[in-house]
Amino acid sequence: MDPRYDIVLFGATSFVGKILTRRLAERHGFGKTGKGEVRWAIAGRSKAKLDRLKDDLGPAAVDLPMVIADAADEDSLAAMCEQTRVVVSTVGPYALYGEPLVRACVDSGTDYCDLTGEVQWIRRMIQLYEERAKSTGARIVHCCGFDSIPSDMGVWHLQQEAVARFGQPCERVKMRVKAAKGGLSGGTIASLMNVVKEAASNPALRKELANPFSLCPADHRSVQRQPNVKAAEFDADLESWVAPFLMAAINTRVVHRSNALLEAPYGTEFQYDEAMVTGRGWKGRGRALAMAGAMGGFTLATAIKPTRWALERFVLPEPGEGPDQKAQEKGFYDLRFIGTTEGGQTLTTKVTGQGDPGYGSTSRMLAQAAECLAFDVPKETAGGFWTPSSLMDGDLLKRLQANAEMTFEVLSES
Repeated sequence: MDPRYDIVLFGATSFVGKILTRRLAERHGFGKTGKGEVRWAIAGRSKAKLDRLKDDLGPAAVDLPMVIADAADEDSLAAMCEQTRVVVSTVGPYALYGEPLVRACVDSGTDYCDLTGEVQWIRRMIQLYEERAKSTGARIVHCCGFDSIPSDMGVWHLQQEAVARFGQPCERVKMRVKAAKGGLSGGTIASLMNVVKEAASNPALRKELANPFSLCPADHRSVQRQPNVKAAEFDADLESWVAPFLMAAINTRVVHRSNALLEAPYGTEFQYDEAMVTGRGWKGRGRALAMAGAMGGFTLATAIKPTRWALERFVLPEPGEGPDQKAQEKGFYDLRFIGTTEGGQTLTTKVTGQGDPGYGSTSRMLAQAAECLAFDVPKETAGGFWTPSSLMDGDLLKRLQANAEMTFEVLSES
């Protein structure tokens, strides 16, 4: 029997959920479901908050369906899953609240996507539920926001171009953030702090978080040491200084999992890393040192319980807080990918996105991932825990360029 909805947005009243609700409304309106239309609904645990969200959207939203479901009530989650083809979740920190919904989707064979960047939780979900998902047909796709669609799809796009131009993939790829503007929400901070708290009390987790192949199947490893920018470095390819990039810890692991799930089309000894460009000369070096120092200081402060408490209490935004709509729309990012083949040929590509990376752009990416999962992925595609590029590849790329204000282009080859 065909489910009532194509997409249900769980966590519609969260900070990102409200933005995503507006994105879906802009594309598909609020009208009653019917033939040929995208049938979507909002979901959450509080009817009163969902009603307020509909009121904020205006009179036209009166026909927008809503589903009452609570992350702590598995019966309500199961009932929600039965009504839709795809659940897209914005309820984080996922390590605290996400598992019951993943389990409900896996058990019911319902497709699922989210925007988590919590690598330790993703690994745990794969370990617990991947075999079950394969048997029920549920396709679970984490990391469908800024972490890690630009990196994952950026590498996929570069490798497609490399094979077309050189007849082989690039064995070494690095991503460099040339420019970016955006802010952080309280929800993102809460997720980050939860990872820090878990790692502080768990030595095994700290070791796991340092493993670049932590999300890959057990038999996927490389004898090549993976590069990792931990301090200010000079990048000879760009003739510029670079500094560590906060999101590299999740992005690199997603890219390696994509290579593993696709049976190593990038090569069994594929190397990948990420960093931020800070400029040339002494000024560039100074910026790189300052950024690396600031990141190190923040990491140290969050690892110590008293300073972590002070940051959470007096400095960092609370859950539900984040950049306003004007800031979301003014944000942007410009990423460069430099790939080198075994034979020494090089290819440079560019990925750009309009809107605050974590919110304005992430909401667009998440919407397109949900639609791609609902309408483009063949029903016969196997269930399991996928990455964006390994499951949705070229279909998602087309959607991102057409509907998410993203560009993917080749800059040069040699």
